[in-house]
Amino acid sequence: MSEFSYIGTELEVFENATNWKKYYGQHLAPYLGEEVLEVGAGIGGTTKSLCGARQTRWVCLEPDKEMTREIEKAIAAGELPAICEARNGSLADFNADDEKFDTIIYIDVLEHIEKDRDELRLAARSLKSGGHLVVLSPAHQFLYTPFDKAIGHFRRYNKQSLSQVVPEQLKRIKLLYLDSVGVFASLGNKMILQSPSPTHDQIQLWDKKLVPLSRFFDTVFRYKIGKSILGVWQKD
Repeated sequence: MSEFSYIGTELEVFENATNWKKYYGQHLAPYLGEEVLEVGAGIGGTTKSLCGARQTRWVCLEPDKEMTREIEKAIAAGELPAICEARNGSLADFNADDEKFDTIIYIDVLEHIEKDRDELRLAARSLKSGGHLVVLSPAHQFLYTPFDKAIGHFRRYNKQSLSQVVPEQLKRIKLLYLDSVGVFASLGNKMILQSPSPTHDQIQLWDKKLVPLSRFFDTVFRYKIGKSILGVWQKD
């Protein structure tokens, strides 16, 4: 594999978005099995928020060598559970005949992968029978901004475009939008503020004030509106 270096900055900015992580975590927690593969684990922020007592093994797969080292340090320091394993590389490096998982998750990762359809085909091969594929990504191409491009997003998804890249042999369990209030905040930034990237203060305002509002209004709108899309599929 050619050496990969992550060009984004949002990992550090979103690291303390605790309300948001708890919110989407509640939606996907039922589908996190004993053995989990987290693709694009970054610096371990998602791992820390999602890895729980139910898991017996959690593989943090990260193509960026420096970030992989950061995860290794966090595991050694006890900042991440001891069941976690840092691995540098991509799914193409896996032998699906030897290593399969109960759950494979892509949390704000799939939009960074140019050949997303090929990627999810590899993921399906590495799932156990009855296992789950979980994808959380930015939603709606009309919200795409120069910031998306600057941090390496190839696209944003809607229900149709995300469904089209998931292998047909996987059964859809859940497909919904989250963060309805965030849609209007993002539109306001795109059309009025035109901020090149979210600041720490903006993220804290969104996480502490807007996400709790979204938790309420998402149910009102029946999860049909949202800045993010969450999908869960199961392998027969």
